[in-house]
Amino acid sequence: MSVLGAAATPAAAAPAGRSSRSGSGAEETRTLDELYRAALADGGKLVIYAGGDTPTQQDATKTAFKKRFPAIDLTLIVDYSKYHDVRVDNQFATGTLVPDVVQLQTVQDFTRWKEQGRLLPYRPAGFSKVHDGFKDPQGAWVAIAAVGFSFLYDVAAVGADAPKSPLELIDPKWKGKIASPFPHDDDAVLYLYSLYVQRYGWEWAAALAGQDVRFARGADSPIGAVFGGEKQIGLATAGTLAWTSPVKWVVPDGHPFMAWGQRAAILKQARNRTAAKLYLNWQLSDAQQRASFNGWSVRTDTTLPAGLKPIWEYPNAHLDGFPAFMADRAAVERWKQTFALYFGEVKGDPTPGWLGLHPGA
Repeated sequence: MSVLGAAATPAAAAPAGRSSRSGSGAEETRTLDELYRAALADGGKLVIYAGGDTPTQQDATKTAFKKRFPAIDLTLIVDYSKYHDVRVDNQFATGTLVPDVVQLQTVQDFTRWKEQGRLLPYRPAGFSKVHDGFKDPQGAWVAIAAVGFSFLYDVAAVGADAPKSPLELIDPKWKGKIASPFPHDDDAVLYLYSLYVQRYGWEWAAALAGQDVRFARGADSPIGAVFGGEKQIGLATAGTLAWTSPVKWVVPDGHPFMAWGQRAAILKQARNRTAAKLYLNWQLSDAQQRASFNGWSVRTDTTLPAGLKPIWEYPNAHLDGFPAFMADRAAVERWKQTFALYFGEVKGDPTPGWLGLHPGA
């Protein structure tokens, strides 16, 4: 399931008289159509490395972008963020850079790449309306989507016994009925599990380990298991509060869940800078933000669906906690190793991504 795919629609431009054509400074003032024409004049190509669990996970994004800008030759490559960042670092080292835009879950990479001078400072139209926690002040990167992880369940299957919090998932009645990603394979899942342990104790993790949970690679795996009728409960996965039937995604009051802004940036060495700018402006447009699958927006001025608050108004979403967690790589590794003791070896393709480090590999 794509967490970024949505219908393509135009966006309003920033106030007249301000331009960002040089790649820095004030917000972009060109409309999407003007940027589209400029991108075509520059060659009309665009390459994006996007974080995700399966090669087809961003097909909705690609389809929507191509519908709005059909003449752009778009290559959108999806792989685990933890493989894409290594791939990009290798390309920096070997002079073989492929992508123009990176949009990844590994938020710490954007801080590092900014410090290394690898990112192009740029403020798309609407940048001033983006929540402060979802953008770099100098425009080195900007979040294009707000993503949340919590748990979900099959409404009919669980009936009146529906779990109200993650704490209840260790009840013996749920044994053999839960699907989850491996926490030590995905850092966002890992962070959520760390929040659970800090709240409920390691006794919770030990009890969950005895629940015959079906662990699999990919944060979208619980969604498939529950929607497919294989399991009744999916833990540590994306969703929307608009899901009420046949599956309900739960953000429990007083219990932790987690959310973050999926960061995107234009690489300073990008071959196709104008098309990259077009993409960021399109993703940040109010209309595109309103079309997000979960209803949340990175912008402060987007009208949200009834019943939703801006994601930064949920204190149990731990928005500030995830970037801090990701920045401490030694602590992340300790969490991974500890959860591996509880939940076993990660099963799945052991190779580092499906594309390879070098282009054409």
